[in-house]
Amino acid sequence: MRVAGFVKLSVVVVGFVLALYVVSQVFEFKMDASLGNIFARSAVSHSHSTKPPRYKCGLSKPCPEKHFAFKMTSGAASVVGPKMCLEDNMLMSGVKNNVGRGLNLALVNGKTGELMDTKFYDMWGGDVKPLIEFLKTIQDGTVVLIASFDDSATKLNDEARKLFGELGSTSAATLGFRDNWIFVGGKGIKTKSPFEQHIKNNKDTNKYEGWPEVLEMEGCIPQRSD
Repeated sequence: MRVAGFVKLSVVVVGFVLALYVVSQVFEFKMDASLGNIFARSAVSHSHSTKPPRYKCGLSKPCPEKHFAFKMTSGAASVVGPKMCLEDNMLMSGVKNNVGRGLNLALVNGKTGELMDTKFYDMWGGDVKPLIEFLKTIQDGTVVLIASFDDSATKLNDEARKLFGELGSTSAATLGFRDNWIFVGGKGIKTKSPFEQHIKNNKDTNKYEGWPEVLEMEGCIPQRSD
């Protein structure tokens, strides 16, 4: 009887010890897992809080609804071509191999933001007539982005300047030899465009020898609704 009682007691004690071990292991695992999750969430949260947000075309802030985000730069002297980005799509650049000396133009559908056409016209060694013909074919509701590269104005005449003015430009009327110019306008615009920058070629203030500094502009173009 004593032996049987001792055996039973031993079994109970061993069972109790095993139960405690299992409970302690499960509890420890859950604690480790919980702590791991906490640290993981903390790391993710910290990562998200320190990483700056990125907006379309690298803008400094997002555009409101029903607006197209754009960013563009003029050419740098006669070395680096201009760049035009719209809604995170690069429309024209040296990498795309669709820019050239003179005036670079991109046509965009004012309702959808879809790229319709790109052209560049040499205003130093070329002819202004093809540029004029192209400007006359632009349809109402089309957004027009323009960036200069090298010389933007030597071959410009009054007719071409007037057509640029009808797109909303103010500076086209006084654009001169090797001036830098970037502009966003539209066919059928009723007012002057707020998206325009112009810097004169001036030997006393030029950043590069013979050319002014690069121009850069970003903004939000209202989507055409009608």
